[in-house]
Amino acid sequence: MRGPASAGSPGPAPSRGAPSRGAPPLLRGWAQALGATVAALVAMIVVAAIGLWAAGATDLPGGAFPSVVAATVLVAAGGSVGLSGGAGDIVEADAALDVIPLSVTLAGALVLAAVFLLPLRHRAVATTRELLGRIARTAVCWLVLLLLVSLAARHSFRISVGNDLANEIGTDLGATPTVGFRADVPATLGVGLLWVLALLALTFVISRRAPLSPRLLHFQDSVRPPAFAMLLTLLGYAVIGLVIGIVELITNDRPAQTLAVIFLGLPNLAWMALGIGTGGAWVGHIDKALGLPLPHLLDQVLRTHGQRTLDLGSLAEHDRRAWLLVAVAAVVLLAAAFTAAVRSPARLPAWRHAVEMAVALAVTLFVVGLLTRISAHYGLSVIGIGDLGGDLGGEVTLEPQLLRLVGVGLLWGLVTGFLGSLLARRVRHPGEVPVPHEPPKP
Repeated sequence: MRGPASAGSPGPAPSRGAPSRGAPPLLRGWAQALGATVAALVAMIVVAAIGLWAAGATDLPGGAFPSVVAATVLVAAGGSVGLSGGAGDIVEADAALDVIPLSVTLAGALVLAAVFLLPLRHRAVATTRELLGRIARTAVCWLVLLLLVSLAARHSFRISVGNDLANEIGTDLGATPTVGFRADVPATLGVGLLWVLALLALTFVISRRAPLSPRLLHFQDSVRPPAFAMLLTLLGYAVIGLVIGIVELITNDRPAQTLAVIFLGLPNLAWMALGIGTGGAWVGHIDKALGLPLPHLLDQVLRTHGQRTLDLGSLAEHDRRAWLLVAVAAVVLLAAAFTAAVRSPARLPAWRHAVEMAVALAVTLFVVGLLTRISAHYGLSVIGIGDLGGDLGGEVTLEPQLLRLVGVGLLWGLVTGFLGSLLARRVRHPGEVPVPHEPPKP
């Protein structure tokens, strides 16, 4: 046995898990925040570049492809990019584009949340000050990166008015029509801040790996199960859409367009399928596709001069397989409700599961409706010939019927939440107290 240490002997070495003094912990925190945001931005750039390449954006004049990628990433992160066009007094142009490439958004959100949680994955509780510090550092790094991307998201290039003669006349008169875009930096930073804060808040709401402060622990049993169920629903639909997209990629004769849909708008279509399958609807029309990668079925339904309702009935008129969306919604939502019930305490009654699922699904469909809006138009008028919405232009619009989406979300949530709770009764719930065995009879 060792005797007591002498007065001159050195004291015990510090443990490996003890935090170091001074600046290293702070620098490590900033490094972790920068790593998470850079990883998310790289993922978004890669997904956007592949989708735009497949959509033919590499053929844009003037080397516009990198700028278009930067603009797409900004829009996916909630930023704002303004379009402008014209050619003096002879040619007038007007353009606007409001659509979120949710494939790019989803890639960045999943990567940012996953990398952000890595340093916290082995902890159950953290102080409010520490969590707010991590969130603040991540938000600052994200805003700096958005600012750098905003500087690259600007370009202008010449466009064709339809034939060689008109192009030559425009050149001779100094009236070559151009279209340009430029990031709105203040709006991009403002909405980008809200985007990253909302994403990190949802990360703590949904993930079991995210530690909470002691004051918030009592909310996790009632909030996290239905929130996690909604995440499973959205990701499940995205996976189903990806499988269908891969099959289309292999079997159809337009692989580039299919690839563009997958890498730019897969969640847009998949989550619209969730809303339509539950009875929701969108209203819109298509004059010309304007280069947007749209599936053939949507183009068939919406290609009209008037507004057209996009729902189960209108889809089934062109393809009877649209009714399968109801069956898919029933299976996915019931599985999500079952998962939420299993992850909830056993003492929660079935009606409470139904209410929580109804609220969660209604909010989810409301957000899906807002995220899947499309408003795009381009118009050109040359020496008074044509108008800003005529033959030399085009328009695509798609607006959700939000009240209808919220209504069907409440109804489906109540039904699937109640049934999911009944199915989960035989499954052990977290926090369930085992029933003691009866003593043996003499």
